Amino acid sequence: MTTEEALVAAARAAKARAYVPYSHYRVGAALLTQSGRVYTGCNIENAAYGCTMCAERVALFKAVSEGEREFLALAVAAEGERTASPCGACRQVLCEFAPELKVYLAGPGGEVRSLTLAELLPCAFGPAHLKEAKP
Repeated sequence: MTTEEALVAAARAAKARAYVPYSHYRVGAALLTQSGRVYTGCNIENAAYGCTMCAERVALFKAVSEGEREFLALAVAAEGERTASPCGACRQVLCEFAPELKVYLAGPGGEVRSLTLAELLPCAFGPAHLKEAKP
């Protein structure tokens, strides 16, 4: 099994654990770290919609909270007729750590689209912009 296949399988498994009583739109994510560990996440909704958390950020925050800071690849699997990609907020948060992250978007029919985070978030704002700021 390739890295891509393993991550997609992990993302699909994580999707099954999603808590989505409002949208019923399940998303799973699997994030591969430089150390070789895989962290998974699922979307978690809340009645106060702004408190909802996406699968991609759940996976990233789990990894960061365990001390990981370097990431190689992310797989995202969602329900529906179309292949889904990370939302803008997830793209921005992921970019903080891995602007060249490989992203695998798993489609409903088994197809997988491969992109980089830089392709998904061109002209991203990042830590280097803050270093350029003058007091």
